[in-house]
Amino acid sequence: MTDDQVRLTDPLSFPSGGGAAVRAYLELTKPRIIELLLVTTVPAMFVAAGGWPGGRLIAATLVGGTLSAAGANAINQVLDRDIDRIMNRTRRRPLPTDRIEPGRALAFGIVLGAAGFVWLWQATNMLAAVLSTLGLLVYVVVYTMFLKRSSTQNIVIGGAAGAVPVLVGWAAVADSLALPAWVMFAIVFFWTPPHFWALALRYKDEYAAAGVPMLPVVVGERQTIEHMSAYTIILVGVSLLLYPLGAVGWIYLGAALSLGVWLFASVRGLMAHAGDAMRFFGYSNVYLAGLFTAMAVDRLFA
Repeated sequence: MTDDQVRLTDPLSFPSGGGAAVRAYLELTKPRIIELLLVTTVPAMFVAAGGWPGGRLIAATLVGGTLSAAGANAINQVLDRDIDRIMNRTRRRPLPTDRIEPGRALAFGIVLGAAGFVWLWQATNMLAAVLSTLGLLVYVVVYTMFLKRSSTQNIVIGGAAGAVPVLVGWAAVADSLALPAWVMFAIVFFWTPPHFWALALRYKDEYAAAGVPMLPVVVGERQTIEHMSAYTIILVGVSLLLYPLGAVGWIYLGAALSLGVWLFASVRGLMAHAGDAMRFFGYSNVYLAGLFTAMAVDRLFA
């Protein structure tokens, strides 16, 4: 058997060349996570504007938000590269597979984060730029460096980073923050624990092997699902607050009620079928996307 044949059958082998390097750096930014973050940014802009906020402003905000989130994800992978080598879910990432050197990955992340700040400052306003960079710092410093390896509440507190994009979207339109913006922040904040704990249920053994005290590792499946249920109740309640505040109308209210009942029924179903954790993980993505899409549609047709 030749060396080429060995490489072709190695599950951790990757093609080389310029295109492969570009793909590796793209992987470092975690594009799928960025997509979800941006799903919350644009509807927040619709609500802040009371309708269409303008195509140029949307595009400018998305570019800046993407740069900041990509930078945060790249730096996160540098700091977590030892854990990523242990877990099957992450061992094919660019750093565990030695496709990118840690120093270059770190520099890449810092440049992206700085570019996001400058872009948002120039294309939108300083408040949006500061908020976006604050989200990066919470994710990298608070969550990755301090909480992830030391606390079962890591994703609860660190989840604030994923909620910052709604504030960025609002600030890009209004150059200020109002109560509805903070309610949207709270929606994403309370959505994050049940969403991520579903993933942790699926990969509990891998987190245990890596020494990461995710909630299922420490308290077990049943208590984790109880925590997920409690956060889901809070999430649904918070999501309804936008209506009495006058930020949205009946279109959003109907969607929030329907999606909330569905999500809660789904999380309670895990009590009998904990093996469906990844199905709930997917449901939670649909819930968040549906809820924020309803905000935008509501403001367009209000």
